[in-house]
Amino acid sequence: MKSIKVYGPGCARCETTKDMVRQAASRLGIDVAVEKVTDLKAIAMAGVMSTPGLSIDGRLVHAGGLPDADKLETWLRA
Repeated sequence: MKSIKVYGPGCARCETTKDMVRQAASRLGIDVAVEKVTDLKAIAMAGVMSTPGLSIDGRLVHAGGLPDADKLETWLRA
């Protein structure tokens, strides 16, 4: 199971990112645990300068705007 964290204050883009992760994981048949991180200090400590941010298994893979769907699938497969 992959551990996914979506960093952001809870805006629409953050929610959409969370939904994109779940949909991509479902398509690929990958089990994921998605955690929403809204604490500003935790977001900054993760190195996210622009939200939404996305980490997979502890590695920050994206920050700022919605992730590209193809890249998201690539990150989930890795």
